[in-house]
Amino acid sequence: MVESPRCGGWRRWLPAFASHPQHNSIDVEMSIPILIVDDEPNVRLMYRSALAGLGYDIHEAATAEAALQQMQTHKYEAAILDLKLPGMDGLELLEQMHGLGIATPAAFVSAHGQVPDAMHAMELGAIDFLPKPPTPEQLRDMVQDILLRHSADSDVGGEKDFQYYLRSAKRAINLRDFPTATEHLVKALDLNPSSRQAINLVGVLIEMRQEHDRQKRPRT
Repeated sequence: MVESPRCGGWRRWLPAFASHPQHNSIDVEMSIPILIVDDEPNVRLMYRSALAGLGYDIHEAATAEAALQQMQTHKYEAAILDLKLPGMDGLELLEQMHGLGIATPAAFVSAHGQVPDAMHAMELGAIDFLPKPPTPEQLRDMVQDILLRHSADSDVGGEKDFQYYLRSAKRAINLRDFPTATEHLVKALDLNPSSRQAINLVGVLIEMRQEHDRQKRPRT
């Protein structure tokens, strides 16, 4: 059992949060703004350390209210949110972002995740989740995946394997391109029928399409 960073176990992990050779090809002169939102300073330090040296310009917020203010004055390429925050929680923050038209791709890292929360977050466009505490590699991979599929000039590229189709499906869901999302999810499940992530995305896609159809129906 991994010790929670809230209990002081973060000190043992900190050495592991170093740059990984796999990611050293990223141009460190790049400055990609990333926002970390968590009320625990030690957790924010771990995430910052995990992403160090990869060309990210890391910003932090201890509350959802502070994060929302920063998002209205700065453009972030990705936001890493805690689900449980003092005052406004992570889901409420996501709803506020959605209402204000803030299109920053958001991901949740939380020990408190529940299925209803996850479904609601996904309906609002946040389809990336990690359990707390994540490993450094999990965090790096998630951020890179988000940036890759949201790149303005990217078709999410790479070999057309399971990860390619899953990433393509996520991008299409974010863009509300439901037919393309369905096509890529079918191909992903053909390659990996037991993928829990892909199966969950099917449920999210069905919910989102139904909600989209309800909104388009003329009122009587």
